[in-house]
Amino acid sequence: MTDISPLDQARILSEALPHMQQYDEETIVIKYGGHAMGDEETAKNFARDIVLLEQTAINPVVVHGGGPQIATMLKRLGIVSEFAAGLRITDAATIEIVEMVLAGSVNKQIVGYINEAGGKAVGLSGKDGNMVKASKTTRTIIDPDSHIEKAVDLGFVGDPEKVDLTLLNQLIGYELIPVLAPLATSKEGLTLNVNADTFAGAVAGALKAKRLLLLTDVPGVLDKSKKLIPQLSVKDARKLIADGTISGGMIPKVETCIYALEQGVEGVVIIDGKMQHAVLLELFTNQGTGTLIHK
Repeated sequence: MTDISPLDQARILSEALPHMQQYDEETIVIKYGGHAMGDEETAKNFARDIVLLEQTAINPVVVHGGGPQIATMLKRLGIVSEFAAGLRITDAATIEIVEMVLAGSVNKQIVGYINEAGGKAVGLSGKDGNMVKASKTTRTIIDPDSHIEKAVDLGFVGDPEKVDLTLLNQLIGYELIPVLAPLATSKEGLTLNVNADTFAGAVAGALKAKRLLLLTDVPGVLDKSKKLIPQLSVKDARKLIADGTISGGMIPKVETCIYALEQGVEGVVIIDGKMQHAVLLELFTNQGTGTLIHK
């Protein structure tokens, strides 16, 4: 890093003031996922940024994924997953590992990094305090031979139905930083794995968060000529999905953004989590980063 003069450092801090005031006492949900977690140094920088938010009277809530880590552990244990229509079927053996990796190793690693940076992180999953209730996800696929649509049972995978804020309200605003693993309980008491983006959207909606930041491994939503679109309304986003500008894995991401806005989030930003200090750039500078989606 180039040496910045003390005067420049002071100016930079001063310029951040109006942004800090905009988010004063507000809740920001940050989805921190698989590849955005990157190496140890990236993770430690992310943790420092989260602690900085908390120091400036912002209430950060972290939701994390762990796809790559789950895949590594399943491989190590020799558990072979079945796939249907490109989606992993989570059987009883798999959900046990998913819970172990998400609520165990990944969750506690992030908690450790935040605490090391001087924060007070609390690692939880959606099962704690009955925070997130989910129903089993069903997907339909078209059988290639008969062309008949049939339902696929994805196993222990769920969609969030109800978020109970009792536990989070005990933590938020008390200098504690919740770090949430995207697991939930079904009505029948089963543990269900929830897509981390969707989980973050549901939690952010219930908290009426000022911002939901989705840290991904892409710069944001790109137009036809692959240029970053700085902001989009829900109407624009739907148009871009319809005309194929938003395609592939970006469709479910943008749909999560729309869902979160419908749930009551003020703005959702898709940003590149591999970029140094992406969270601070987005919240505390004029230029921001990524794509902001709003109502």
